[in-house]
Amino acid sequence: MRWDVRAFDLFAPVYDRFMPATDGVALRKGLAVADRRVDRILEVGGGSGRVAGEIGATVVDPARGMLRRARRRGLETVQASATDLPHPDGSVDAVVVVDAFHHFPAGRRCLSEMARVLAPGGVLVITDFDRGTRLGWALDRAERLVGFDSTFYTVSELESAIGSAGLEVKPIEYGFETTVAGVKPSAGR
Repeated sequence: MRWDVRAFDLFAPVYDRFMPATDGVALRKGLAVADRRVDRILEVGGGSGRVAGEIGATVVDPARGMLRRARRRGLETVQASATDLPHPDGSVDAVVVVDAFHHFPAGRRCLSEMARVLAPGGVLVITDFDRGTRLGWALDRAERLVGFDSTFYTVSELESAIGSAGLEVKPIEYGFETTVAGVKPSAGR
């Protein structure tokens, strides 16, 4: 098991006390660019479900401790890695990843896997920290110091990777915390 997953298992009981609130406006703007109605949502790397509860998503995470916290919130959970989602092709309307993409191993593989489970017209929304900002650079260094195997991206790297996964890139908000969406082309597009 990777240190990142073990660390979140250990940190689960106090996670919500220390994590800042998520920018719900940027997340909703990202969901709004879908070319279909958004009913079935996965939050991949959703941890304790602090975001999933706000948007009615199923939490997907490899850390058992975090999933226990999400279940206490009454949320549906699936223990899985972003590299191997157990969902069928085209089975969800949206996938969201909030402040977690930098922890995913093999980021491009994870993007392809998340694109695979999206239905045509569905949307992937990623909110993460931009390594190209001063704060993003500092966070990258800080996570390395505590032993995380994080890979932070610049906005252009993230947009390029989302496009390489076959999704139409839709910029939402830029800054230290950046939100980028990708829409899966519909049939005939």
